[in-house]
Amino acid sequence: MKIVIITQDEPFYLADNLSYLMEIMPKHSKIVGCVVNDVSPFGKRENFIQKAEKTYDIFGLKFFIHYSLKFIKSKLQSSKKISNILNDFCIDKIVLNKHINHPESVQSMKKYDPDLLISILGNQIFKEPIINLAPKGCLNLHTALLPKYRGLMPTFWVMKNDEEYTGVSVFFVDKGIDSGPIVVQEKVKIGNKTQEELIKHTKKIGMESIAKAVDLIEKDQVKLITNNDAEKTYYSFPERKDVIDFVSKGKRFF
Repeated sequence: MKIVIITQDEPFYLADNLSYLMEIMPKHSKIVGCVVNDVSPFGKRENFIQKAEKTYDIFGLKFFIHYSLKFIKSKLQSSKKISNILNDFCIDKIVLNKHINHPESVQSMKKYDPDLLISILGNQIFKEPIINLAPKGCLNLHTALLPKYRGLMPTFWVMKNDEEYTGVSVFFVDKGIDSGPIVVQEKVKIGNKTQEELIKHTKKIGMESIAKAVDLIEKDQVKLITNNDAEKTYYSFPERKDVIDFVSKGKRFF
């Protein structure tokens, strides 16, 4: 089964997770290409200065310094560069000059004749030409127990809301936001983890869940889990007041 991954150039966690995913993918699958979009942590396209200013304004100086240093370190380490990971596993990097749903972008992916698309940290809403591009559909990874905590930055919100558990959901993309039927879902105890620890933990489990979902799809053994709109909650990006509340509850980012 031929697979194309759609992701963004996230500098902190993605390289390690992609490398792990490549190692554990079912033997009958082959990742033939990977779309790497520009990073957009706030759910919309902004330039580097806008991203930096917004991070500082919302999360404060300590957070800003911590992730600035991690960002610089990632740029200096070849093992943290997505392009190098793709080269190591002989996977083509697919460069799109238009937005994901543009006919030119669709055609660029179609050339690889994928059976399945997998979105990891996808930062654009997919429309029908993408959703229907591969005959076995398009999977997406969301680090929450859908239908709860749809939207952005679920690890922040589950901690802020004092949840005991969170999880990961691998689901088929449809026209909504995090609303498609679920293929694999795993429950995770939050405990006393920092947000950074929770991100790392859920993303690792997320890679394992993607591999499991691919295996189920290939073997035609999928038993879909309903992603019920009536039970959904949705969160956008935090504001400064949310961060203040997060810290006041004794929650830690790192």
